[in-house]
Order: sequence, then C-alpha cells, then structure tokens
Amino acid sequence: MKTTNQIQTGSIVSSQDAMAVLEVTCSLIGWLCLYLLFCCTFAERGPEWNCRLVTLSHGVVIVLLTAYVVFIDGPWPFTHAGTENTELQILTLSVCLGYFFFDIGWCVCYGTEGPLMLAHHAASILGILLALLMGVSACETCGVVFGSEITNPLLQTRWFLRRLGLYDSLLGDAVDLLFILLFATVRVGVGTVMFYCELTSPRTSLVMKLGGVAMYALAWVFMVDIARFGYKKSRVKYKRWNENHKLKEIHKVDGHSD
Repeated sequence: MKTTNQIQTGSIVSSQDAMAVLEVTCSLIGWLCLYLLFCCTFAERGPEWNCRLVTLSHGVVIVLLTAYVVFIDGPWPFTHAGTENTELQILTLSVCLGYFFFDIGWCVCYGTEGPLMLAHHAASILGILLALLMGVSACETCGVVFGSEITNPLLQTRWFLRRLGLYDSLLGDAVDLLFILLFATVRVGVGTVMFYCELTSPRTSLVMKLGGVAMYALAWVFMVDIARFGYKKSRVKYKRWNENHKLKEIHKVDGHSD
C-alpha cells in the first residue's frame, strides 16, 4: 500500500503538471492574441512581418525571464543540472513552450522555414516538455533557452532592416557582427561548457543528456552556416572597399593630369 508521503508527493506532482498545462495553454493563447493584434495593427505588412514581431517580443521576454532564473533566482545550472524544478522555472519554460507551439504551427501553415529550423523547434519543444513532465532539469533547460534565444532579437532586427531597406548600412553591419559574436561566444562557447556539465552530472537523466546532444549538434550546424555567411560578407565588403580605393586613386591621378 502507498504511504502518506507517497500519496502527498503524487498529488503535488499532479498539481504541478496541471498548473504547467494551464500555463502553457495561457501562453499559447497569449502569443496568438498578440499575433492577431499585430495583424490588425499592421495589416498592410503581411503575416510574416507580424509573426516576426511576435518572435521579437518573445525573444526579449524570454531572455529577461531566463536571465533572472539563471543568474538571480538560481540554482546555477553548471553545478545543479538535473535538480528539481522550481515554480519560476516551470513558469518560464511554460511561457517559452507556448510560443514554440504557436511558432511551429505558423511555420508549418505558411511554409516559411526549412527542415533545419523546424528540427530546431521540434527539439526545443521536446526538451522543454521532458523537463516539465519529469519535474527535473528545468535548471539547465532554462540556461539552454537563454543561450539559444539571446541572439534571436538581433536576428529579427536584421530581417526588419532588410525589409525597410536599411540593412546595407553601418547599423546592419553592427547587427550582423554582434549576432556572430554572441552566437559564437554564448551559444557555442558557453554552450560547450553547459553541455559538458550536463553530460557529467550524475543527476541528469539519460534522455535529457541525449536531448542535449541533439541541441548541441544543431548549434554547431547553425555555427557553420553563420561562419560561411560571415566569410562571404567579409569578402564582399573587402571587394567593395578595394574597388572604392582604386577609384579614389584613379580620380587623384586624373585630377593631377588635368
């Protein structure tokens, strides 16, 4: 027969699961309502513009939430991976999960993203779901979400600059440079340390470690694409500078001959 402690523990877990389901549902409805609000406000801009506004809003909100969870509320994910979830961690992951449900539904409906981004969304959903259902590992999951989403506002800003015709400017170059630096240092650099801590933690379950392997592999795939983009853009910038420098030299020679 079950003891009183077992019954109480089971009821607590059930109530936490029910609360998490409610929070995820409210989050999904909230992001959907925000999207509809943007659609009404910027009707002439089109669905992708409004969806990216929601993505930008989520990026800012979730980075602030996970930063508070990781750096202030605790516990520290590098030393406490696999520990029991706190209420604030559950709320933060529920807000994030509701957004991912909204975004992957939108992407499938409009067909705007490729297999790689859909795989990233699916892996993120699965990882957050596992952390919420098992009641552990939300600590390092929040850390992973922070590292994954910290570059998202810059990515959306880059898209809006392109649509507004402001990308080929010093501001566009600054956004790209900051995005590449943040991705390399936080998502890959710090992410490698986080990945090692998760793999070596005796508290972290095998399924969460396998999820960490998938997310880490996706991060490196993105890093390779970003490195290629940075290399190509640097070559184009250097070529333009070199051509402009040659033109200035020609103008100087022409001026002296005149």
